Amino acid sequence: MQVRITLMVAALVLCCLAYLSLGARGDWSFVLAFRASKLAALLLVSFALSWATVIFQTITGSRILTPAIMGFDALFLLLLSLLVWSIGGQAYQALPVQGLMAANAALLCSAALILFKVVLRAGRDNMMQMILTGVVLSVLFRSLTSYVLRVIDPNEYAVVQAASFARFSNIDTSLLTLAAGLSLVAGLGVWHLRHRLDVTSLGPVLSTSLGEPPQRLQWQVLILISILVSVSTALVGPVAFFGLLVTSLTYLIIPSSRHADILPAAALIAGIILVGGQTMMERVLDLNTPLSVVVEFLGGLVFLFLLLRSLR
Repeated sequence: MQVRITLMVAALVLCCLAYLSLGARGDWSFVLAFRASKLAALLLVSFALSWATVIFQTITGSRILTPAIMGFDALFLLLLSLLVWSIGGQAYQALPVQGLMAANAALLCSAALILFKVVLRAGRDNMMQMILTGVVLSVLFRSLTSYVLRVIDPNEYAVVQAASFARFSNIDTSLLTLAAGLSLVAGLGVWHLRHRLDVTSLGPVLSTSLGEPPQRLQWQVLILISILVSVSTALVGPVAFFGLLVTSLTYLIIPSSRHADILPAAALIAGIILVGGQTMMERVLDLNTPLSVVVEFLGGLVFLFLLLRSLR
């Protein structure tokens, strides 16, 4: 176990060094400072999305579900569309980015708590019912978003459209301080609950017999998930299948059910995928194709594979 973790740490360090140094020209002090802020944002997104997905799968009892699949991204786009429609595109762009991120995080946390509680109420032991509930809610949110986009000004539509796709190569680094603070608080909360999450992952019957009913932990975990996903969404936009891809690789590589092992490994694998993938796309292959397209494609294939396997 320790050998695998050490190898993943070494791989992530190599990816970070390659991201900072490959193709660098001109003043190194400027290049390194500029790339270091982008690198920090990628690592922060990797940490937030991986941990949020791991603990969400724990409380739902399924390794096929993620916050994005259950409608969180569609909820983000709906709230963004309503905000732009209500105050206008120019007023939205004039808002301070830090205050806007804090407001988005608060709104998303409140709305996501309601959303996830509805999904979880669909039945922890009935995975297909939970998936269908999430799909129905996602379709509802996207339909409402589509209606709002049809009635707003075309210029305002462009503002919403720009935030509708993941953008790993164009991250607003001015949000790093606030995003890091929120992620640190949520991360400490998750790490404090790691042993209780181990018990919850045993299932509702065993965890209840051991004195840890799943319902007792759900509200705390849902708040932490909402904060982590809000941070990553504010930094790079909605990402549907990245968390599923990361957790699937994590459980494949790390043969453990302890969150003390799974959480660090998931963050490392997510960092390797994002940093290594962005380095390959930008520095080595020199492609204009966004990394999010490749990640979503691979994650979608993993989702279909897991879904078909669970049906069998």
